[in-house]
Amino acid sequence: MLLDTASLYFRAFFGVPDSMRAPDGTPVNAVRGLLDYISRLVEEYSPTDLVCCWDNDWRPQWRVDLIPSYKAHRVVEEVASAPDVEEIPDPLLVQVPVIREVLAAYGIAVVGADGYEADDVIGTLATGAGMPVDIVTGDRDLFQLVDDAAAVRVLYVGRGVSRHDRVDEAWVRDRYAIEARQYADFATLRGDASDGLPGVKGVGEKTAATLLQRFSDIPTLVAAVEDPASDLGPGPRARLRDAEAYLAVAPKVVAVARDIDLGEHDTVLPGAPRHRDVLDALVEQWGLGASAERLSATLARVTGI
Repeated sequence: MLLDTASLYFRAFFGVPDSMRAPDGTPVNAVRGLLDYISRLVEEYSPTDLVCCWDNDWRPQWRVDLIPSYKAHRVVEEVASAPDVEEIPDPLLVQVPVIREVLAAYGIAVVGADGYEADDVIGTLATGAGMPVDIVTGDRDLFQLVDDAAAVRVLYVGRGVSRHDRVDEAWVRDRYAIEARQYADFATLRGDASDGLPGVKGVGEKTAATLLQRFSDIPTLVAAVEDPASDLGPGPRARLRDAEAYLAVAPKVVAVARDIDLGEHDTVLPGAPRHRDVLDALVEQWGLGASAERLSATLARVTGI
């Protein structure tokens, strides 16, 4: 089970009451919400391995170099020779280090890579995993990793963790009228305002799906634009030609990396907190109470320890 960690703790922050606070008054709703989400997911799916995938760089420069608008609207501060600072509410910002400490105390693997987003970590770990993989995220871009033959699916929490969708190839096909392997090209054509991707002007979801049904992928579609004899109407041909520069770089931005060096990590689901004394101190300091107790009990029950 691969968790898009930021996706989950953002969801917890906005979905769990901020009345959940530590003894000193610090909000801990994101911390407790994330622990509760992990408990629920582990209880339901009993994974053998669990990884909290991390954004070491939420807006990699190599993606910005290709498309300057990439996530630009989320930047609150630009930092020379360092990742840009993302706009995060202060009450959430103070909780992120606590999340890291608590996960470490449990012995739950946290994996990131400099210069890459959590999506890229997920793509690398999911590719060639040699076991069934469940990706937990609220980010539709990860639908591109869905692969029935490799037993890779997405548990999509767009409607909430308790109401998540199990996304396989049939689900993608039914929802978008494309194959999962086409999803990255579909997103490239359609664009995504939340990521600062402009898409092709005049091409929405239906048109993007129709084009990919006929031409399979962006390279084939671009070739059709340049071929006067291709079965491509004048309207789409003109719009795609106008977007030629965008289509030359956007697919690389949208595609998640699948081959980055992540080093060695112990991803086995722990049956008990690895550092009990540290966890106990964190639970007391931050008032994590029932959430921590629930996760500890769930880990023991699922692993049989």
